[in-house]
Amino acid sequence: MSTIKQPHGRQSSKVYRRRRLVALLGLLAVVVVVTLVIVKPGASSGEPGAGAPPSSNATDASATPTPAAAAAVDGAPCDAGNVTVEALTDKSSYEPGELPQLSLSLTNNGSTTCVINAGTAQQVFTVTSGSDTYWTSTDCQSDAADSEVTLKPGVAVSSSTPIAWDRTHSAVDTCDNPTREAAPGSGASYFLNVTVDGIASANPKQILLY
Repeated sequence: MSTIKQPHGRQSSKVYRRRRLVALLGLLAVVVVVTLVIVKPGASSGEPGAGAPPSSNATDASATPTPAAAAAVDGAPCDAGNVTVEALTDKSSYEPGELPQLSLSLTNNGSTTCVINAGTAQQVFTVTSGSDTYWTSTDCQSDAADSEVTLKPGVAVSSSTPIAWDRTHSAVDTCDNPTREAAPGSGASYFLNVTVDGIASANPKQILLY
């Protein structure tokens, strides 16, 4: 059995060139592998996942804010016969200079939830004394608006912001008059009546002015 013996002594320059080429190719392969491991695809191309996540308080100056969805109003229109309107005041008597704060309450006496327009465009506050009407909220009202309100059975809903009566005698032609006639005090009795969407308060609320 014969074997092939490696030659001894100095080898030719062709052999050295081949060895250097093989070594360079091996080094190049190692560099390519390392580069692929460090630089992942998409790291600099703007693809999802690239770069740091955006800050939670970052603001996009070009973004258009989305309007909040209007709250849903559930139920059929209220039957006027099932709604109780109550006239309310913050006090029963007022010292000189104190302004009565007027508000209202709505109660659904029916058995099912219903909807009523209780916006300022549908509210009328009236202050009377005897046969005289001293003040009406609609005489000089501005920015009146409609507002659908859901009334659940047996749950009273009150107005959130009262109306201040300035203790004067109102009229549509005196809205810009800074010296309107003052309502008499000294214990004079007045009555507040309220109407909401055409439904009048069951009983007037009495107040005294001093």
